[in-house]
Amino acid sequence: MDSKLYIYNTLSREKEIFIPIHPKHVGLYVCGPTVYGDPHLGHARPAITFDLLFRYLTHLGYRVRYVRNITDVGHLENDADEGEDKIAKKARLEELEPMEVVQYYTDRYHQFMDELNVKKPSIEPRASGHIIEQLQVVDTILNKGYAYESNGSVYFDVAKYNNDYHYGKLSGRVIEDLLNATRSLDGQTEKHNSFDFALWKKASPEHIMRWPSRFSDGFPGWHLECSVMSAKYLGDEFDIHGGGMDLLFPHHECEIAQSTIANGKMPAKYWMHNNMITINGQKMGKSLGNFITLEEFFTGSNSLLSMAYSPMTIRFFILQAHYRSTVDFSNEALQASEKGLVRLMDAVNNLNKVKPSNSSSFDVNMFKEKCYAALNDDLNSPVLISHLFEAAKAINSMIAGLMMITADDLEKLKTLVGLFVFDILGLKQTVAETNANNEVLNEVVSLLLKLRGEAKANKDFVTADKIRDELLKIGFVIKDGKDGATWELK
Repeated sequence: MDSKLYIYNTLSREKEIFIPIHPKHVGLYVCGPTVYGDPHLGHARPAITFDLLFRYLTHLGYRVRYVRNITDVGHLENDADEGEDKIAKKARLEELEPMEVVQYYTDRYHQFMDELNVKKPSIEPRASGHIIEQLQVVDTILNKGYAYESNGSVYFDVAKYNNDYHYGKLSGRVIEDLLNATRSLDGQTEKHNSFDFALWKKASPEHIMRWPSRFSDGFPGWHLECSVMSAKYLGDEFDIHGGGMDLLFPHHECEIAQSTIANGKMPAKYWMHNNMITINGQKMGKSLGNFITLEEFFTGSNSLLSMAYSPMTIRFFILQAHYRSTVDFSNEALQASEKGLVRLMDAVNNLNKVKPSNSSSFDVNMFKEKCYAALNDDLNSPVLISHLFEAAKAINSMIAGLMMITADDLEKLKTLVGLFVFDILGLKQTVAETNANNEVLNEVVSLLLKLRGEAKANKDFVTADKIRDELLKIGFVIKDGKDGATWELK
């Protein structure tokens, strides 16, 4: 396509034309999960968001190196520099080796990503596998004067960095505001300022995960890991860095500072952030009691769920909102998504029922242009889906004989619908996709339509109308055509 792809760059706070550093090669780095528990809906959103980007960039002809890391060390409980390592805590509670925890939950994460039809990244590095490289970067930053050693730990000097560069360019935070908003905390007295962050952390005697260094037996800072792994596999400067909005500050802000000093440049040209998922208006979290894992969604085994939802329903639900908007979970919203997915898949199947005509009243080229325009406008998946629903209505009209399409245009339409639904949106048509889309239901509705047809033939219009109206009440729309009646979910 000749049209240009625009993406919203968090760094500039505006949509920018995507121009890769190397003409046909794209480097994409996305912060992956910390593997200490079962993946939940919050893990699904960035995975699906950047899967959509990965699929579309590949479709546009780019060779994409997609790096998504696994955080298996250094992510402490309070997302700062104090507290217990999340994985080590899980290992202690379950009397396991930390890497047993890592392996188990990494496998679980992969299992559920496969069910959501999320493509595997090109490279999936682990933080624990890059300790040597991280220590080399710590030395580099120390030698350049932007870090200091304190009691066996090494901290990045944010104030010094801010004097020479700009700490807060991504998030809009201001150093003076950080000073006013923070207070001294126990265990942070070894820092020059409370907002300085650890590059290397000395391990306490009880800390399980530790590596030897010239500073101390310790472990790398959480922020350092991504800077090191992205540079190793994508170079000092790459195209797109992605992640959830919750990582914008401090994680990504710290990455920029570290990489700027260590490598002499900003790590990424474009920064993309998906927004959060809320549940009935509240941020999803274990402390609020509204935490739902993907397994619970797929099995319905959570008191907040009124039923089980298929992986494709979850994927479609997430894609129906723009990645930068907040998504609010509710059973009603998911059930509406399930019905919408059934309608869309019915339209895909109904394409094979369309009989070509000598002329077309459906503009296939316009449909194609509108779909690409939606994707090129910062991956606007909800607008793309709305165009697909318009095509679904047209397909039903073609079957009913109310619209015409030539054989050539019909083949083009089949190709385009398959491209956008399956290849780019990544949806799959599965037998168990929803209870409303199985053979038994089709037979039941077909039987009711047959009885309705017999009633109309016998001029029993009261019965015919009653069948139609009762079906409408439970969500079925009946459409009469010259070849008989058809139905779809409203």
